[in-house]
Amino acid sequence: MQVLEGIRVVDLSRVLAGPYCAQLLADFGASVIKVESPEGDENRRWLPILPNGHSGNFASVNRGKRSMVLNLKSPAARDVLRRLAADADVLLHSFLPDTAARLGIGYDDLRAINPRLVFCSISGYGADGPLAEKRGYDLMVQAFAGVMSTTGSVDGPPVRCGVSFIDMSTGLAAYGGIVTALLGRQHSGHGTWVRASLLETAVALLGYHAVGWLQAGILPTPQGSGSWHLVPYQAFRCADGYMLAGAPNDAAWQRFCDALAWPELAQDARFLGNAARVEQRATLVPMLEEKFGRQPVAYWVDRFETRNVACAPLHKLDQVLTHPQVLANAMVVDAQGPDGTTQQLVGTPFKLGEGGGTAATAPPALGADTDAILADTLGLSAADIDALRAANAFSPA
Repeated sequence: MQVLEGIRVVDLSRVLAGPYCAQLLADFGASVIKVESPEGDENRRWLPILPNGHSGNFASVNRGKRSMVLNLKSPAARDVLRRLAADADVLLHSFLPDTAARLGIGYDDLRAINPRLVFCSISGYGADGPLAEKRGYDLMVQAFAGVMSTTGSVDGPPVRCGVSFIDMSTGLAAYGGIVTALLGRQHSGHGTWVRASLLETAVALLGYHAVGWLQAGILPTPQGSGSWHLVPYQAFRCADGYMLAGAPNDAAWQRFCDALAWPELAQDARFLGNAARVEQRATLVPMLEEKFGRQPVAYWVDRFETRNVACAPLHKLDQVLTHPQVLANAMVVDAQGPDGTTQQLVGTPFKLGEGGGTAATAPPALGADTDAILADTLGLSAADIDALRAANAFSPA
């Protein structure tokens, strides 16, 4: 038995953060109904489009779910949604507060019909404050939350992190909030409102940068691949590519110099202690770059690994997703599509000794399970479903 087996989830969220949260719930056994508009989740149409015609963006966060279409502009469809919520354990959405209120799916609306419901809203800028109604996107929040002020090079233009880490991390945060609320429900007997947002996630991820400013007024500066407070700790160009290497403490600095076969550098008074190396960054880094450039990546990785110095080759995705270490930790998994084909997807970022794993089914086609959900979950007859169809519950009016 998976740990979340028997938990029923209604997923009204779109794009990445909410769907990723709901996918994690499905991975650990929850029954997840993805409710979409007649047009479908917008990321069904985003690049890249896979050979099977589905969007890679959509496929990355929607496995293990069933899809139903509801036109929530229709009163009949909103009634169906309330009936689903009345018997659900979890409902999550990413509507703006005014939109949720207009649709009758605010926390107070649904708590009145299901006091045990764990209600999760995911927003761009938080549930409170002057920007509560502002739409949020990963890129914009990277800028707004100060993340971009720490990335790129000192004199260069703003640089976006290449992965949508705020979106995905918000999904993880929402998952943690929901599971925490479900655990709390075992004691209290009632659900609660879980609130997550891209902004709150991004500010939380500022971590030591934020504390450094809060307590000492220190503003971090972008350092390319490196870090403003550690030297050396960055990418170095080798004869055939890049590797990253670092010495976060003085003992590691001695081993770093040994890996470079450069004992004189280890004793150079200018570079004794991390504070000194940070101060002498402009002198030290070019010296190291010249040394690294003499040999290929594999040569340096071998020398650094054997001396227990932090290092890594700069991989591209084709190298990552075929690497034996990644495969050994089940980070590439198979899911079965509706046509019986196998689709490769990304595994979960944590594992359980028992009751874990990933959902076995691939992301669903739009509305593929609408009639089945109405019949097996709500007990509606064929005539009832036809009546809803006539009332534009599943299609635009």
